This record gives sequence, structure tokens and C-alpha cells, in this order.
Amino acid sequence: MLNIINSKERKPIWIALSDFYLDTELQDFDFRYIAKTILESPYTFEEVKTINTYEVFPVLQSNLLQPAGEWAGFNEKRLVEAITDYLETKKSSDDMMIGANYKKYEWMQEDYWVRLEGIYNEMRGK
Repeated sequence: MLNIINSKERKPIWIALSDFYLDTELQDFDFRYIAKTILESPYTFEEVKTINTYEVFPVLQSNLLQPAGEWAGFNEKRLVEAITDYLETKKSSDDMMIGANYKKYEWMQEDYWVRLEGIYNEMRGK
């Protein structure tokens, strides 16, 4: 799967979306940073949501489930390596399981996506 993914283009998206998996409450400036990253990327908002579901979520979901998960930020190099390694080894049949698993936990990020989309649309309209 990684063959068709431009990891250099994806890297800023992966790093920005990793904030959704921190054990902290995101602030307005966090959402503005993520929205700016999306706007500067070649991806649409909907494509970024798909990237989150099938590339970032499988690697970072465990942090959402830990009582005291990572809160200071993920090491960018290790994050990119983990996502890249995951994408290189995943099977196409994994997507169905990941999609179902994401549905089970999407409520944990639902408010973030609503807030991000509002800020994204506001910044896009400028």
C-alpha cells in the first residue's frame, strides 16, 4: 500500500493528526495548526479523515484507551516510522477490520472533527 502513498506529502498530516490521540484537551491554536496543515496539503478535508482512519488510527488508537496515555506529543520520527512500517505490512483485508474498529471508537474524536471542520472552513474562506 505504501507504494501508492507519498509519505513525504503525508508526513505533516500524520504529525498534525497525532494531536487527536494525545491525552490532553486540544485548544483553538491546536485546531488552527491542524487546519493550516490540511490547507497546505494536497488533500481534501474528507481525504484527511480517511488518512486518519486507515493510517493514523491503527497506529495510535491504543493511546486513546490508556488511562494515562501520551500527553506531551509523539516523537515525530518514531511516529512516521511506525505509520510507514504499519502501511508496509498491512493487508488490504485489514481495512474492513480497521473501519469497524474506528466506528467503535470514533466518538472519542467526534467533537474534535466537528470543531476542526469549522475552523478549516473558516480559514479556507479567507
